This record gives sequence, structure tokens and C-alpha cells, in this order.
Amino acid sequence: MSGMCGLTIFVATDDPERFRAALTLACARAATSADPVRVYCHERAVSLLSEKGDATTPEHGLPDRLSLLATASECGVRLYACPTGLTITENRPETLVANVEIAGLIQLLADRPDDALIAF
Repeated sequence: MSGMCGLTIFVATDDPERFRAALTLACARAATSADPVRVYCHERAVSLLSEKGDATTPEHGLPDRLSLLATASECGVRLYACPTGLTITENRPETLVANVEIAGLIQLLADRPDDALIAF
């Protein structure tokens, strides 16, 4: 263990650029620390966990959203979807990418109260 606390990243909107930044930060932390890293998508941000492909291609050869989600999962980043967000975005657990856990914000914070928290 590195002695640092875990990291929970709270994604508040469905903005794809902010989500890319959140996932990039999560992957970097997971690659440089043995501490747990979690990304929680709140309400409309749950749509970013959908297994549906992107309508746009990222610029400059960057990986698309689905590739970045796969990389995050491979790095050990745990992905969470807000249950209310599933309803708001008309998704179901089976329409999300693999390995997404469904959890409310209270449960998420109670499970690891000492995590550093960053909001995007």
C-alpha cells in the first residue's frame, strides 16, 4: 500500500470532455498507486457509461470513450452508476459497459469515507 487514501471521482454532468479528463485522471492514479480508484457517474452522467458507441470521433488520435472505459477497467478503476441516473437516462444495468456497479451516493461515500474526492 502506498499509504495514500483512495480516490473517488464524481462525474456530475454528461459532458464528454470532462468525462475524458475524469477517466484519464483515474487511469493515471490507478497506474501510479495501489490505492483504490473509483469513478461515480451521477444522474445524466450515467449516459457516458452506455455501451452505445460515440457519434463523434475524438481528435488527434485519442481513444474513443468506449476504449477509454475499457482501459480504466483494465487498470482496476471501479466504475459506478447512480440508480436515479439509470432512470433519467433510460438505461438499464445491461445497457452499460461491463463491470459497472450500481450504487447510490450515500452508499458510495459510506464505503470509503476517507477517500479523496474530486468532482468533474
